[in-house]
Amino acid sequence: MKKIIIRDQTPIPPFNEPARDLRIMNTPLWLYQRNVLSPYCREELEFNSFEEISSLPATILAGETIVYRDNLFFDEFLFAAFIAAARQLDRPAQIAFAKDDAAIANHALPVQDGIRRQGEVYVADLFYCPNGSQMTEETPQPVIIDTLPREMGYYHVPTYMANETGDLAFNVPLRSFLSVENWVHIFIANGPFGIFAHGARVENSLNRLPLMAKIFWRSLLERKQFLSSSPLVVVGKNTQIDPEAVIQGPTIIGDNVTIGPGSVINACLIGDNVNIMQGVQLMLSVIGDGCYLGFRAALFFTTLMENSLVAQNTCLQLSVVGRNTFIGAGNTFTDFNLLPKPLRVFHQGKLREVGLPVLGGCVGHNCRIGSGHVFYPARSIESDVVLFAKSGPNVITKNVTFENSDHHNYPDLHTVLYHHDPIP
Repeated sequence: MKKIIIRDQTPIPPFNEPARDLRIMNTPLWLYQRNVLSPYCREELEFNSFEEISSLPATILAGETIVYRDNLFFDEFLFAAFIAAARQLDRPAQIAFAKDDAAIANHALPVQDGIRRQGEVYVADLFYCPNGSQMTEETPQPVIIDTLPREMGYYHVPTYMANETGDLAFNVPLRSFLSVENWVHIFIANGPFGIFAHGARVENSLNRLPLMAKIFWRSLLERKQFLSSSPLVVVGKNTQIDPEAVIQGPTIIGDNVTIGPGSVINACLIGDNVNIMQGVQLMLSVIGDGCYLGFRAALFFTTLMENSLVAQNTCLQLSVVGRNTFIGAGNTFTDFNLLPKPLRVFHQGKLREVGLPVLGGCVGHNCRIGSGHVFYPARSIESDVVLFAKSGPNVITKNVTFENSDHHNYPDLHTVLYHHDPIP
C-alpha cells in the first residue's frame, strides 16, 4: 500500500510551526503517523494540495492507497478499525464519525475546521482507495468509526465548579482522532487522547482474568504494589529510581532517566535522559527527552516537549510547554476560570470557546520565564519570549506575543544585571 500525504503548512500559535513538527506522545507528529502506518505502507508521496494529486498519471496512483492531511492525529487502534471497514467496501472511503460520538463532539470539534459536518456525520481528510486512480473518479463513501469513548473523571470538586455530581471528566477514546489546528489540540492529543487513553486501554484489558492474574503474580514476585509492578511500569536502560520514589502505572519511562527520592509519578510517559529531582509530583503528563524537573515541581495533565526545564516549586496544570524552554521557580499556571464565563482561546484571529471547564496555559519554544508569575487559564506565551521577574505582582492576564517580550523593553539587560543599575 502507498500513502499520499497532504502537507498542511499552517503555523500553530504560539509555537509558530506546522502541526506535523510538534510532539505528540514525545514524538513529532509526522513520525508518529509514520509509525502508525508502517505495518501497512511501503511507499510515500507528499503534495501541497489535493489538486496536485489529480494531475498525476494513473500509473503513479495505481494500487491500494491511503491519503491523509499531515495535521491529523490518529492512533494505531483507530486506523486499524478504519482500514478494516474501508477494505470491505471495495471503493473509495473517507473516515467519518457519528454525531453523538462523545469524544469527537466534546473534545475534537472545538477551535478547528478539519473535522466537519457532512449530512448526518462528521468527516475528515483521511481516505482509502483500493486503487488510487479512483480518487478523482468516485466520491468517497463515509465510513463511520466508533472511537469507543469512556467517561473518565480526573477531579472530584465542589459542585459549583462542575456538574451536579462534582465530577470533572473527559470522554476518553480507546481510538483517538484529532485535527491539530490549535495548541489546545496538543493538550488533548497528549492528555485525554494520549496518555489517558493509554491508561483506559490498560484498564480495559484488566477485565481479562488471565492478564489480571499474570500481573498480580508478578507483583507478588517483585514485592510491589499491583500498579507499581513491572507489567504496568515499563523502565528503560540505565535508569536510576530512588527507592523512596512512588511510581504507579501505566507508566512508561525511557533510558538514562534519574528519579529522586519522594517523587510521585502516576500514569505518565517520560522520555530519555530526563532528570526528576526529589519531591516532584507528576500525573497524567508527557515529559519529553532531555527535560529537567526541579525539586517539588508539580505537573498535572501537562506536556513538556524536549529539552525544557521546570524549576523548583512550579505548578503546571493542563498545560503545554514547547521545546528548549526554561520556566523559573515558583510559577503557577492556573486552570479554573473564576469568572462565570466559558474559557476561550484565539483561533484564526478570533476568540473561540474551547468547550472545557478547566484549562491551563501554553508556552512556546525557546522561552525564558522568570520566577513568581501567575498565569490566568488559557493564556499563551509566544515562542522566543522572555519574561522577567519584576517587582510588584507578576500576573499574566493576556497572551504574550514576541513583540511584548521583556528583552525588547530592557535592551541593556547586561548592564542592569551586572552593574546594578535600577530598572526604569
